[in-house]
Amino acid sequence: MNKFFKRTLLAGAFAVQALAASAAHAFDVGIVAFQMSSETHARVANAAAEAARAKGWTVTQLNAEGSLPKLAEQLDTLVNKKVDAIVVAMGKPVETDAQLQAAKEKGIPVVGVMSGASPHMLFDVEVNEYATGAQSVLYLLGKMGYQGNILSARFDGNSGTRIRGKMLDAVLTENTAVKDLAKFSMARTQSWRDDVRNGMQALFLRHQGQFKGVWASFDGQAYVIDDLLQAQGMKKGDITLVSVDGGPETYRRIADPNSLITATMMIPFEQLGVSAIDSIDRIVVKKEPKDKVAAGPYLFMDSVLVDQSNVQKFLQPAK
Repeated sequence: MNKFFKRTLLAGAFAVQALAASAAHAFDVGIVAFQMSSETHARVANAAAEAARAKGWTVTQLNAEGSLPKLAEQLDTLVNKKVDAIVVAMGKPVETDAQLQAAKEKGIPVVGVMSGASPHMLFDVEVNEYATGAQSVLYLLGKMGYQGNILSARFDGNSGTRIRGKMLDAVLTENTAVKDLAKFSMARTQSWRDDVRNGMQALFLRHQGQFKGVWASFDGQAYVIDDLLQAQGMKKGDITLVSVDGGPETYRRIADPNSLITATMMIPFEQLGVSAIDSIDRIVVKKEPKDKVAAGPYLFMDSVLVDQSNVQKFLQPAK
């Protein structure tokens, strides 16, 4: 009987050790956001971190603070730490190619979100920027009756906003009754709001009364533009102001009778972050074939047009 109890106790001890070892080696995911001061970057990273913790995973969350060297350094840190997977929000695959290659060589899967493709990543979770950009422009032109002048605020320092600007140009080549009178290109600076304010203010003064619409490559630019136009005494309906991204502040402005923001293309940033974690769970943890999750270098999700007709749906608090 004593031998039986000893064996039972020993077996129990081994079971406890096994559970402890399992807990000690909980799935560890690294999440790097390029610039957490940007609302969209933070929304992706925070949603991904929350989804990972809900699965019981260990999360190492980092912020590159808009610095390419720091982004590379943080990826190096995660690779050296030998995390089980990495999510990069709004990363720079070309500039961090060496770090992504090192992750791949060490068997660490990487999923990007709104970052662009890389041969060293599983794939990038994003909306189709070509379709999103074109739809934002076509909406603007439709509100203008496909004739008249516009001004545009652009940003070529990000692949998504750059593609949106190229789609603006492509649509305009086929709709020659609409002309982009002048374009402002935002610099990649920490004081980008001041840059947008100064640049667009100059365009408004130079082309006062000559434009019917303004196109902005992302909502942050549209906020600055909206404030400038309201300060000049313009009211909703005087011009059409369209941008891309979506978020509580944008929806508030679309619904606000004093704001000039007419519409945005809503990108589901939180869903993108959650999808990155769920994809890692399916491929890395559950060993599903990658092709069953994403066919190719991108996993696309849909963007949605939000204007006065449906904004109340987006203003409702999340349940």
